[in-house]
Amino acid sequence: MKVITHPDFLEVYTNDPAAAPGRLEPILAAIGARTQFEEPLPAGWDDIEAVHTPRHMHRVEREGVYRISALAAGAAMMAAEIGLREPGFALVRPPGHHASADSSWGFCYFNNMAVALEHLRRTGQIQTAYVLDFDLHYGDGTVSILKEKGYVAIHNPDSDHREIYLKEVERHLLAARADIIGVSAGFDNHVLDWGGLLLTEDYQAMGRLVRQAADRMGAGCFGILEGGYNHGVLGQNVLAFLDGLELR
Repeated sequence: MKVITHPDFLEVYTNDPAAAPGRLEPILAAIGARTQFEEPLPAGWDDIEAVHTPRHMHRVEREGVYRISALAAGAAMMAAEIGLREPGFALVRPPGHHASADSSWGFCYFNNMAVALEHLRRTGQIQTAYVLDFDLHYGDGTVSILKEKGYVAIHNPDSDHREIYLKEVERHLLAARADIIGVSAGFDNHVLDWGGLLLTEDYQAMGRLVRQAADRMGAGCFGILEGGYNHGVLGQNVLAFLDGLELR
């Protein structure tokens, strides 16, 4: 599978759990043997301005994280374009699903998913999209930016019972109709992470459900890393999800 990442994502760019040292290294170690890595270019100002206000963009500049945030958004764009042909994954930080048009929180600055999907739509590569956000936390920024645009359906699963959670994901994907499925892949709902709910095998199951839904629709699919903070299990969880995307 093609994974879009960059050595700069290993940098500690600020003081929060998403930027903690050693977070991405276990993922690289887990997936490296079966992965084709590609390096992105940063998203352009126009690409970011398509979903964020100039005021917010200048605020991110003043915080000193514009460069790394634009690089993450560019990786998401590249993964989305690859996803039209084969599954792709953007292994990035900072994450993005808590970034709205004019504000952000939760370790996010630019909304990587929104930038990627808007890029595909503006360049005529898609007309419709579906977002599965299985991060522990509700992707409020993605909903705020994309829901009213009318071409994106968004699902944030919500259940305290593992089996019900997975059935909900399956049910929504079975009803999906889109040109591409984008996954905001947060792994902080793992049984050994903050959420304490899902097993590693559940990420493979969700990846497989995404791929099956994409195949059924003749659509593309891709993922973008969001949360996941237990470095001891994060690599295996990402590997399981990628394995699922390659299953049919």
